[in-house]
Amino acid sequence: MSDQPAKAAPKKMVAADIQAKFDRSPFIGFLGLKVLAVDHEKSTFSARMPLRPELERAPGTKQFHGGPIASFIDTVGDYAIGMLVGGGVPTINLRIDYLRPSVGDYLDATAIVRRAGKTTAVIDIDVFGPDGKLVAVGRGTYSPQTG
Repeated sequence: MSDQPAKAAPKKMVAADIQAKFDRSPFIGFLGLKVLAVDHEKSTFSARMPLRPELERAPGTKQFHGGPIASFIDTVGDYAIGMLVGGGVPTINLRIDYLRPSVGDYLDATAIVRRAGKTTAVIDIDVFGPDGKLVAVGRGTYSPQTG
């Protein structure tokens, strides 16, 4: 028997908790991310990133630059595990494949937690354009420790 007190289970984050964190973050707030869905049972998280001129590859094209897409993928992956452990977590590794130009007024991303261990979590993230076509896929490895 251990003399250590039992560790309390982390408070799972709901959509309003995550949106409040998004809105407080200078960078995520600049990206304008909006929470679309939180599903603890399925371990999925979805968000939207609207297009703004600063995110365009070239002025007036409505084509997202790859940099903001990478940030979007990382943030959505982060909060897919973060929603389960109670806050944002550090990224260990991130891989992205861009499949086609991302053109439109917004992008939606859905992340699914593939594995949530004690020291690492693996998350797959799909990004879709307004037409529903898959434009990018990401896989992130995160430390499931808030901080």
